[in-house]
Amino acid sequence: MRKMYFLGAHVWFVALWGLLFLPSASWAVGDGRKSDGLSLWYDRPATQWMEALPLGNGRLGAMVYGGTHTERLALNESTMWSGEEDPEQHKYFGHEMLDGLRKLFFAGKIIEGNHIAWDNLVGTPHSFGTHLPIGDLRLDFTYPRGEVEGYRRSLDLTDAVCRVDYEVGGVHYAREYFASNPDKLLVVRLTADKKGSLTFGVSLDLMREAEVKAEYGLLRFDGQALFPMHGKGGVHFEGRIRVLAEKGTVEANGCRIEVRNADAVTLLVDVRTDYKSPDYETLCKEGIERAAAKSYKELKRNHVVDYSRLFSRVELQFEGEDASKLPTDVRRKNALAGKDDPALDALFFQYGRYLTIASSREDSPLPIALQGFFNDNKACTMPWTNDYHLDMNTQQNYWVSNVGNLAECNRPLFDYIADLARYGRKTAEIVYGCKGWTVHTTANVWGYTAPSNCILWGLFPTASSWIATHLWTQYEYTQDRDFLAREAYPLLKGNAEFLLDFMTEDPNTGYWVTGPSVSPENGFNYKGQYCAVSMMPTCDRTLVYEIFSDCIRSSEILGVDRAFADSLRAVMAKLPPYKIGRDGGIQEWAEDYEIANPNHRHTSHLLGFYPFAQYTAGKNPDLAEATRKTMELRLSAEGWEDTEWSWANMICFYARLRDADKAYESVKILEGKLSRDNLMTVSPGGIAGAENDIYAFDGNPGGAAGIAEMLVQQQEGYLEILPCLPHQWKNGSFRGLCIRGGAELDAEWQNEVLQTVALKATADQTLKIKIPEGKSYRLTLNGRKTDAPVDADGCWTVCLKKGDVLNMR
Repeated sequence: MRKMYFLGAHVWFVALWGLLFLPSASWAVGDGRKSDGLSLWYDRPATQWMEALPLGNGRLGAMVYGGTHTERLALNESTMWSGEEDPEQHKYFGHEMLDGLRKLFFAGKIIEGNHIAWDNLVGTPHSFGTHLPIGDLRLDFTYPRGEVEGYRRSLDLTDAVCRVDYEVGGVHYAREYFASNPDKLLVVRLTADKKGSLTFGVSLDLMREAEVKAEYGLLRFDGQALFPMHGKGGVHFEGRIRVLAEKGTVEANGCRIEVRNADAVTLLVDVRTDYKSPDYETLCKEGIERAAAKSYKELKRNHVVDYSRLFSRVELQFEGEDASKLPTDVRRKNALAGKDDPALDALFFQYGRYLTIASSREDSPLPIALQGFFNDNKACTMPWTNDYHLDMNTQQNYWVSNVGNLAECNRPLFDYIADLARYGRKTAEIVYGCKGWTVHTTANVWGYTAPSNCILWGLFPTASSWIATHLWTQYEYTQDRDFLAREAYPLLKGNAEFLLDFMTEDPNTGYWVTGPSVSPENGFNYKGQYCAVSMMPTCDRTLVYEIFSDCIRSSEILGVDRAFADSLRAVMAKLPPYKIGRDGGIQEWAEDYEIANPNHRHTSHLLGFYPFAQYTAGKNPDLAEATRKTMELRLSAEGWEDTEWSWANMICFYARLRDADKAYESVKILEGKLSRDNLMTVSPGGIAGAENDIYAFDGNPGGAAGIAEMLVQQQEGYLEILPCLPHQWKNGSFRGLCIRGGAELDAEWQNEVLQTVALKATADQTLKIKIPEGKSYRLTLNGRKTDAPVDADGCWTVCLKKGDVLNMR
């Protein structure tokens, strides 16, 4: 039997109907088993962290194990950081010494220049810190005699509710879990179909030193997030767990709450820290008490309405077999074995959007870190810590937000960039003697913006430029002129000011270059020695061009700073070109050095192809083929460093190359080899010094962005729908994907031929649309037939006003 899967929150108002009129213990279906196409589900509890299911409200979250006799919820809060501000992070260098060092590089004294840079252009972190997990909330159950039967654990992406159902001794037990953004806490609801059947203990198994106190119906804990491995200091925190039982008894017993013979129980959980929040204790106490005054139905209704307004914007469907009847872990293992599962591909895309919503909301105090805030207690024990890596990971965390119709989820990232810029002005002045602001590869929540203590990844001042480009991307998708004027352009201009002051003319070529800096985190062989530092690595060229272009366009839109824009144009005209090396790939450095690690996971020199579009397959086929060659050389190198984010990159690169087979193969590798049973992505053991697999957030949104790139592209100067469609997705549709210029896009196709398109403009624009082959189409604008001129690229050109609806059939 063949079936079309609608993998989107297409009828969220039905969810509200279910909340209003159906029993709270089983929403929409008597056993709580609904929306299988958009659910991750399992027939057994999780036994390890990478099998648990993630919940988050943008600040607070949990990994739900779903145990029957002992339930564990691994608690996380985004500001649970060790460390503190570090005024001594910089090592002074300054413009005079910088000029002297550059002269060495221009004179060809590469090894000598590297030695000086290694000794001097490093930071000196003392209290860098790391994000930390809190520990586990434990529920230990007592049952009548009997075996556990009919077990099911699920996470429904349509309502962001985790459910656990099972029977013991003829009693049906049900639990629901969600992390509410409007009520700002974690909620757990326990019910049974026989009165008086709930008997369990509530306790904490914390990873942080804390004092735990049990009172009637309340567990309270407080302490400080210390982690000496990464320096001194840490936030102070307070947590509260309110136990609300219907019937039965509730008693405090030492550091534990005992519930006996209750009909139903609701747990309300919150944890707060003093990170930019001196009244954190009051917020924790009052928030719990406000929520305790509400019914469970009201709390759940608030959550579902709030969450659904974001998630329901996008639908994705692919035709395929009814694989949703299989547990998700079985489906992933089938993908690992090479079996196609188009519905799993669509679920993986929506999961990337789900995790973005869970981790980054408009009111989130921090953006998504290396693990979001779903901390597995592994990354924080590594030398590189669970921090903000600005040479790929933090950027990729937000790749799906705009195309995935979640522009609001970028808000904490922009607040963080503004924080970085404030501290980064001091870094620009002390380290380089320059104006403006800069940040390097590793950053934390305490204003660390100096180079890292290892130059190999640390001397990357254009990390600031890369993260700042997200400000312009937000404008491209939203066309929010007020945002551009008030926030984006001032930050972009500040970074451009740094770049102008930092750059210099290469006396050998006449090009304007950055440096010394690195192509993170790679190196090259020079005269028998390993080197990392050079003038103007290719990634710097890409990022300088992007920031200058963004500022110039901003200046034109806002009608400001014309002289400044002209100064940027003058330097842009003297940037070096992209080069093809002797190996046939894109040259990673200004000189054609021999790469020291040909199996390296980083391909920062390909940024101009994706996520940017400084050269494209259509306009620059030679550079596009060199990009492909670079990818082939890396993938075929012995010991190629498979990581979650590098394979997300491969999806995006192959999509831009229009190689549907390779792009789809990369989707399956990411879903299978580089994900685990809960579909969360991993950086495998053996890479970057890790002995074991470590969860990393970026592969999920990065993979989702890659799937979107296979469906919609604009880098050639026009909108192209289904540019890289694999035959496995030959029948399907999507709704609500966003495009640059300001519009939401729907499409449906059959047998790989586009059937219908609907586009709603969210801003005034002139749009070019590539006319698909294989079918004749008619255009209607606001329900009326319209004619559109066709240009030499085979595109329609259509002028749209905000609110216009364009249809193509």
